[in-house]
Amino acid sequence: MQETEFDWETEEFGKAHQGRPGAVLADGTEPKPVIFDVGSGPEVHETSDWWVYDGDHLSAPQATGLRGACSCGWRGTTLHPMDWPAVAADGPERYDTTGPEADWNRHITDVEAHTTPIPEDVAALLTQLRTRLDTLALDAPLAALRIVSALEYPVGEAARTAAYTARSDDRPWDAIATALGLTEAEARTRIHRYARP
Repeated sequence: MQETEFDWETEEFGKAHQGRPGAVLADGTEPKPVIFDVGSGPEVHETSDWWVYDGDHLSAPQATGLRGACSCGWRGTTLHPMDWPAVAADGPERYDTTGPEADWNRHITDVEAHTTPIPEDVAALLTQLRTRLDTLALDAPLAALRIVSALEYPVGEAARTAAYTARSDDRPWDAIATALGLTEAEARTRIHRYARP
């Protein structure tokens, strides 16, 4: 069972574009996942969390650098050198991974640049609605629930219509995925979920 954690994500792209610092070995390759020996049992636990590649944990090789990594398969090209004494002194949770994160953020900007844009008036309405709902959820939670309930039906209908229309145009799945900013598998899942009656 893969247990690698992702440190960064966006609300819009969800699991399709989760990011993390990825370990890089001296030869420039990405190390294989480390397997945890948890005793007898059918499940095998493994991880690719960067901090296990310190040369000491579970016979893992030592990483010499980090780079941005995304669940979509993207890998950053900039290598950020590792400072293992700093990791040992401060712990992995305090180690500076802002370099790989900045690289991943540029990847997300690139993904967004290739998506179908949301019209500006709708984007403004969504921002206003989200802000208002956040306030109402604290100040008038029952009103917030009524608003969410009132939105469920029209949003569901619009989603079904859009999903059917997108597929009836015979657009290839890779084009749909790019337009939505998702992997092809995620795009298929989303379209099929919305197209259900």
